[in-house]
Amino acid sequence: MAALIRRSLLSVPASNTRALSKIPQLDCDGVIFDLEDSVASGQKAEARDNLRRSFAELNSDGLETAIRINPLTSEFGPADLELIVELLPDAVVIPKVEHADDVRVIAERLSQAGVPERVSIWAMIETPLGVLNAAEISSVGGRIKCLVVGLNDLRKATGVLPQPGRANLIPWLMQVVLAGRAYGVDVIDSVFNDFKDEVAFEAECAQGRAMGFSGKMLIHPAQIDAANRHFGPDDDALEEARAIIEAFRQPGAETLNVINLDGRMVERLHLEDAEKLVASAAVIANRKRKP
Repeated sequence: MAALIRRSLLSVPASNTRALSKIPQLDCDGVIFDLEDSVASGQKAEARDNLRRSFAELNSDGLETAIRINPLTSEFGPADLELIVELLPDAVVIPKVEHADDVRVIAERLSQAGVPERVSIWAMIETPLGVLNAAEISSVGGRIKCLVVGLNDLRKATGVLPQPGRANLIPWLMQVVLAGRAYGVDVIDSVFNDFKDEVAFEAECAQGRAMGFSGKMLIHPAQIDAANRHFGPDDDALEEARAIIEAFRQPGAETLNVINLDGRMVERLHLEDAEKLVASAAVIANRKRKP
């Protein structure tokens, strides 16, 4: 894709063949094929075989594919990493990343195995140390392209109770967003567990977008539409973006850093944001037209 859109990233257990078979019909931006938490120990090998079949059949044009592996220190991690080398997904998702070296080790293994640089690394930030070291993790560069917040494990580790609005978690969430943005890394908001509570999910999507998240990790296809709407460009924002682009194209404005648009001061940095927004909308529209 010309630009990577990560509004909606659906987590699918690799042990669930029924869920795997439905992926081609879904309108999510990406899929995280999970070999870790959602797959029982006795099903790990079968889950890897399921992914081999799914990748052989899946037309991933316009769909970002990521595989969440088990920790390399576990008995399942090495075989999971071999699967990455074999299938070459768009990304490998590392669980419970706490230090920059957690990313470096995987990156080195991938490079040693000849895995192309297009295969990126996403770091799950789901422990207290992960949050505290988010900037260090983001600064690794190279393959690291995304931080994915995991609040279920973070709540468990800290004792923070679930509550509407996530008030007690906002400082930590913003710390991760700031770390990712400082180093040009996308940041994905955590899953929302009650997929039947549409109102609360909509509210959390709106909150995540306002906080600066790129998108949301999802646990059910029913959540895709709301995530796409909240984290994607809306009509009003697109109209304003096009107006800004057009204003800077006017004679005499091409070299200006600041212009007046309908009584508002608009800086060139707003032009850059507008161009990104319009480009993202074009990618989304193009993907929707494909059969």
